[in-house]
Amino acid sequence: MTTPPDRDELATPKDPAEYRPRPLLGLGFWAILVFGALCVIAGMLIAVFGPKLLAHRPAARLSEAPAAVEPLRPPTPVAAEAAAPPPAADAAPPAEVAALSARVTALEAQEGRTNHAASAALAAAAVVEASQGSRPFPEEAAALRAVSAASPDLAQLSRLADAGAPSRASLAATFPDYAARAASAARRPGEGAPIGDRIVYVLSKVVMVRRVGEVAGDGPDALIARAERLVEDGDFDRAMQVLDKLPPAARDAMSPWRLRAERRAEIDRLAAALRAHALADLAGASRSGA
Repeated sequence: MTTPPDRDELATPKDPAEYRPRPLLGLGFWAILVFGALCVIAGMLIAVFGPKLLAHRPAARLSEAPAAVEPLRPPTPVAAEAAAPPPAADAAPPAEVAALSARVTALEAQEGRTNHAASAALAAAAVVEASQGSRPFPEEAAALRAVSAASPDLAQLSRLADAGAPSRASLAATFPDYAARAASAARRPGEGAPIGDRIVYVLSKVVMVRRVGEVAGDGPDALIARAERLVEDGDFDRAMQVLDKLPPAARDAMSPWRLRAERRAEIDRLAAALRAHALADLAGASRSGA
């Protein structure tokens, strides 16, 4: 009797390649090796760059933490007292506030008066300077009127400023010519005078000879010489007082020069008076503000 073959022996024979020994370094081994290398590289990167990237994060977390975890607190009595308005007793009394306001207003008004007085003083000084020349000075007079109170002296000076007056130097330079005419007119013979006096008078008009300097007496030559010396000294007022003593014919010969000199003297007087008044106002304003 024959023994039946085993079931394993009757199975289909396998591929001989399956019976080969499998290699130890398969795909799984290389995958594990690559993964391990990547882990090592990542660890090195974290160790090198991690502190730099995360340097500011703890501070930000610390700054945000109190806002997130701080609980709400009910208002304390101290905060309520601080928020409350100060008691009425600590406020400045209305009387003191009014007094301080009045003081400030007075100081502002005083400053305005002082500035106005200073402007008037400067304008008056400009008028005095401009009036010393021979040209008209209406602009300076108008500036003085703009900052000064109306007065008769200011009105009179404004009228004279439109024409001006010869300078003192110009008047002194033209005085000898008019003095010669006055001396000649003083020698004019009257009606019924001898023929010899008439001839001398005609000749004197061609060649004028008159005494100058210190001349004694009260004759026409002496008065004219005395007035000329005063003009040279700049004393026009006294010079015109001396010329008033001349005979009528001599005064008429001096009248053109005298009119110009009187206008000069009037301008000088008015300008000096207005400047003195402006300076007095400025001094008064300064004293009251001290």
